[in-house]
Amino acid sequence: MDKGRRKVRQGTVVSDRGNKTVVVSVERNLAHPLYGKQVSRNKRYHAHDEGNQFQVGDVVRIEETRPLSKLKRWRVLNLVERPEQ
Repeated sequence: MDKGRRKVRQGTVVSDRGNKTVVVSVERNLAHPLYGKQVSRNKRYHAHDEGNQFQVGDVVRIEETRPLSKLKRWRVLNLVERPEQ
């Protein structure tokens, strides 16, 4: 896969319980096919976090990569925003 064409998504970390793995929830908005109303859809991606540095609530960017395990096909690129504590 060409590095320039890898998909990039932005979402919120919803779980950091796995070792070197975070679960990122990505929300997207789309128009309902019949009624036209904006509807939000969520999808969860398992992403590789090499240094175990991301926590629940962090907003991160993830990038598509080769399969790393049964569920992991994404890796965390960088931290976008960390919530205040």
